[in-house]
Amino acid sequence: MKRKAVSRTARHGIILELITNHKISSQAELSNLLAEQGIEVSQSTLSKDLLEIGAVRVRSDNGLLIYARPGSEMASDHAALESRLARICAEVLIYADASANLVVLKTPPGAAQYFASAIDRVANPMILGSIAGDDTVMVISKKPDGGQELVQWFVELAAR
Repeated sequence: MKRKAVSRTARHGIILELITNHKISSQAELSNLLAEQGIEVSQSTLSKDLLEIGAVRVRSDNGLLIYARPGSEMASDHAALESRLARICAEVLIYADASANLVVLKTPPGAAQYFASAIDRVANPMILGSIAGDDTVMVISKKPDGGQELVQWFVELAAR
């Protein structure tokens, strides 16, 4: 098949489609499926792509670990995701404060987007969403006055 030149964004979309429609257990398998579509990528590029789209590994019905779309984590993975967030909180959370349903989390420069991504993956039902800058994450509570409760949660995570 003729090799196609595709943008990074288009490649991400194709990877998401492939991991949604196929049970892919390795990067080599994913690379082969991309090659069948005329898209050749190095292993390091494919690894970065999987990280950037937030692909996760989950157990399939037959027990194999396969790639899945972000948010496909099983309930048993929630504890692992929260544990990861606790480690990140301990490493990067400098300051936390709230006003009504808004929480402001300060981090070292460059760490906010990484931190916000970990927050989003935990999918805490108290959180409506997060927005990250360079060194600040704003978290929005679903409760009109839930900001202080979330600050306490983040502080407790950091202390674990």
